[in-house]
Amino acid sequence: MPPLPFVRRAATAGAVAGAGLATYAAWEARQYTLRRVTVPLLPAGHGPLRVLHLSDIHMTPDQRAKQEWLRGLADLRPDLVVNTGDNLAHMRAVPVVADALAALLDVPGVYVLGSNDYYSPGLRNPVRYLLPDTGDRNTTTPQLPWPDLKDRFDSAGWLDLTNGFAALTVGGTSLAFVGVDDPHLRYDDLDRVAGPADRTADVRLAVTHAPYLRVLDQFARDGYDAIIAGHTHGGQVCLPTLGGPGRALTTNCDLDRGRARGLHRHPATSAPGDEGSAWLHVSAGLGTNPYIRFRVACRPEATLLTLVAAS
Repeated sequence: MPPLPFVRRAATAGAVAGAGLATYAAWEARQYTLRRVTVPLLPAGHGPLRVLHLSDIHMTPDQRAKQEWLRGLADLRPDLVVNTGDNLAHMRAVPVVADALAALLDVPGVYVLGSNDYYSPGLRNPVRYLLPDTGDRNTTTPQLPWPDLKDRFDSAGWLDLTNGFAALTVGGTSLAFVGVDDPHLRYDDLDRVAGPADRTADVRLAVTHAPYLRVLDQFARDGYDAIIAGHTHGGQVCLPTLGGPGRALTTNCDLDRGRARGLHRHPATSAPGDEGSAWLHVSAGLGTNPYIRFRVACRPEATLLTLVAAS
C-alpha cells in the first residue's frame, strides 16, 4: 500500500490537472473558428460558389461574443447560406439568433431544423454520449419557439427543406436541394423525398441535421453531389493529435467517428465519380448544450465551402 503522503500528493495533482483541463475546455468552447474547404463538384465553366455552412449554434441570449462573431460572417459575402439546425438553446433565443444572422438573412439560404430547435436543453451526464444509443430522446422538456424561428427564416426568403425539395439559381449556377427533418428524433420522412435527383440542375445538394447512415445512403444513391450536415459537434471532446484535428470519441449517431467533422466521401470508401456516391461535409458546429459548455481539441466552427469545377 503506498504511503499516505504519496496518495495525498497524487490526489492533489489529479485535482489540479482536472481543474486545469476544465478551465481549458471552457475556454476552447468560445474560440470561434472559420474553416475554409474547397469542394470540386461544379460543372466545367462555372465560376466558384461560396457557401457558408452554419450549424449547432445553440444560442442563449447571454452569449454575446458568439453573437458578435456571427455578425462578422457577413463580411465573407457568401453566395449561399446552408443552416443545418440546432440554432436555439433558450426560450428567448429566436430574436437573438435573427439579430446575429440579420445580414446573412439577406443572402439566399436554405435550412433544416434539429432536435434542439424543437426542445429545451436539459442537464445530461456527458458520459451517456459514449455509451450505446438506447433510442431515448429528449422530448419531455418544454418545446422551444421553433415556429417563430421558421417564420424569421421564411420571411427573409430562406427555403425550408423540411422533408422537401427546393431550387435556386445563384451566380448563374442552378441548384436543386433536398432535405429532411431531424433524423435524430426520427422525424425524417425518406419516402417523401426519395427518387433521382434533378439532373437538369447544375448542382444537387442534400441537407440534413444529423448524418445518420440511412439518410446519407439514400441521398448518395439518389444522385446528390454533396450532403451537408451537422449534429455531431465534431465529437466535442476529442483526443488531441499532432498536426491535425482531434480524434472524436463519439458522433451521437451511427456515422463513423473518422468522419465526425470535415469533408469526406460517402460511402467512405468511394471516390469522386463513383456512381451512388457523394461528398459529405459535417460541421463541428458553433455551440454546445449550455449545461455542458466545453470542448477539447474541437473548436467551435462555421465553414466557408467554396464549390469549384470538378475538373
